[in-house]
Amino acid sequence: MARRPDLVGLTVLAILSVRPGHPYELHRFIVDTHKDYVTGLPRSLYHAVEKLAAEELITPVETSREGRRPERTIYEITGEGRRELATRLRRLVETPGAEHRVFTAAVSLLGVLPVPQALQALRTRAAAVDGTLTALNGQLEAMKDGGLPEVLALELDYERAVGEAELAWIRKVAARLESGELAWTGTVNRALMEQALQEEE
Repeated sequence: MARRPDLVGLTVLAILSVRPGHPYELHRFIVDTHKDYVTGLPRSLYHAVEKLAAEELITPVETSREGRRPERTIYEITGEGRRELATRLRRLVETPGAEHRVFTAAVSLLGVLPVPQALQALRTRAAAVDGTLTALNGQLEAMKDGGLPEVLALELDYERAVGEAELAWIRKVAARLESGELAWTGTVNRALMEQALQEEE
């Protein structure tokens, strides 16, 4: 059985690739930006931080305490963490799977990849989805030729409709990236994170 992707750890790496932060800030950012695919908060987040630190993908850089607040450890991503983030994210974008939630998560973090890598990952996925659609069309045609009632193939027809919609969306996003209409150079940056992660009064 294939291992489920660690979406919480991936999200932590993506956030820390922009700026260092402590788990409470990461938690707030995930909630405030509606990363709803991250479940089990805050426990899953603290577990992910511990695991990533043990794997040396992130490292503690500072520990501080303000007033009566609990002690907070600030983490930053390591060079190995950046490489792992890019590898994991590209793999999730490139490889269609049964869970649409996984692709949603990958798309929500796509801006941490350089545009050429994101574009290549989208093109790879488009080719895979196109291949799946070709196979589905073949199955549906064979069932039709075999005289089977259409109602027995509704699930395949549904899968085809979903695949066609996804392929159209991927191609549209890829075309916008290629033309420069959609770009994120300079948009996924520290200033944006600072704004989103402002401490409560």
